Amino acid sequence: MADASTQVRPGGRSAKVRAAVHSAVAELLAEEEAETLTLPAVAARAGVHPTTLYRRWGSVAQLLNDVATSRFTDDLVVPDSGSLADDLQRWLADVATDVADPDTLALMRATIGSGPAGGCACVEDRHRQLGAILQREHDRGGPVLDVESAADFLLGPLYYRAVFTPEPASADWARAMVTTYLATLKAS
Repeated sequence: MADASTQVRPGGRSAKVRAAVHSAVAELLAEEEAETLTLPAVAARAGVHPTTLYRRWGSVAQLLNDVATSRFTDDLVVPDSGSLADDLQRWLADVATDVADPDTLALMRATIGSGPAGGCACVEDRHRQLGAILQREHDRGGPVLDVESAADFLLGPLYYRAVFTPEPASADWARAMVTTYLATLKAS
């Protein structure tokens, strides 16, 4: 049997159902606690039969992963100012603004709470974006910087504040994190 993520067909009714289901998940997460989210509730809100959701996604966790992957893929423009500091500051400020949005935060918390793959769905594209910024700096003659280390330093605290504290990080806080990160690189 094919993986649920490979069964999605582009266009037509399939795309309309997927869009309706994704919208229903967002609406329900805005209204209720994530623990109350069920495939039948999503199906009712989306106007489709529950069997459709069970066949396509199989579980709430898989559905949340699909919604999060869709939501966080290519959602931010990767800046290219010619300066690593400027690119990182703009990008991380945009990430901070994005994850501070209540609807985004509800989706992140629900997805992370749905299982081990949930966290990956929320950050996979962020790692790709960060990698593009770091690769661009290397292509300009700068040092080779490790994406995982940069993500640990920059995204780790930002996501921690968003998910586990009542006050998500601000854009200014994110820019200050970049300044500290770059200072740490110069000191080492």
